[in-house]
Amino acid sequence: MVAGALAGMGEHMVMYPVDTIKTRMQALGHPGMQLDKSLRRAIVSARHREGIRGLYKGVTAVALGAGPSHALYFASYEAAKQLYGGNQRGHQPLATAAAGVTATVVNDACMTPWDVVKQRMQVSHSPYGGIFQCVRETYRAEGARAFFKSFWTTLVMNVPYTAIHFATYESCKTYFSGADDDRGDGGGEDAEETLAVQLGAGGSAGGLAAFCTTPLDVVKTRLQLEGVTSATRYETMAVRPILMRIMREEGFSVLFRGWQPRVLFHIPSAAICWGIYESFKSFLGGNGHGNGAGRRDDDDDDNR
Repeated sequence: MVAGALAGMGEHMVMYPVDTIKTRMQALGHPGMQLDKSLRRAIVSARHREGIRGLYKGVTAVALGAGPSHALYFASYEAAKQLYGGNQRGHQPLATAAAGVTATVVNDACMTPWDVVKQRMQVSHSPYGGIFQCVRETYRAEGARAFFKSFWTTLVMNVPYTAIHFATYESCKTYFSGADDDRGDGGGEDAEETLAVQLGAGGSAGGLAAFCTTPLDVVKTRLQLEGVTSATRYETMAVRPILMRIMREEGFSVLFRGWQPRVLFHIPSAAICWGIYESFKSFLGGNGHGNGAGRRDDDDDDNR
């Protein structure tokens, strides 16, 4: 849990400016407001309007939420992976995908309110000066429901995201480390995972999962910013009707708006997250050779 908390905080805080750019590209503006529809335009306008400091608005909300939510996230993942057979020898993508889905249900319940506050602070014309003002005024105007109205959309997005992410991560680790290599040249089941393998596998998994789930992320962003950046209201919290309305009113391409900064965010952030998690898990567990979450070590299991 300590390793997971450090990984989550490190991942989100390091990559926070890129996430801010993504949010601004996906947000729907008031009539006449000039929207940041391209990655270059979003970066240039943010730099001219607010400078680097403006890209970190709301980062405190992430720092407060990412620690406990990622502690539960990785603890749930490890427990579920053991339960589903993901630690058995060989390639186990389905078990690790199912463990990731289990973990994201726990994580999203904890992180969604903080994510709402973060995104309301990130938009370029945010009416809030700080996270506590944002929490207070959001609660006063919309009630507690405002902090959780995107929960099911977030869950619908993160279930496929996490399934793709964790299955790809474990598969890439197996491939990059040669753990399934039976050629007799030093590979095989006991091939050691290095930090480079973990970073490469994490980045590959994060980028692929981020691109595939971008349309659902657009819906989540619109729900979380409802009434903040535009007067548009969605009469439902169901994903499909909102997707259909966006396509009808704005076109299909809008569903992939922000995919570039989203992928640019998730490739390094996933690499950072897995690198910190695997390294601190090994360090705190007293294991000096960094076997990581995906290492299958039957002797250790027997000793425990």
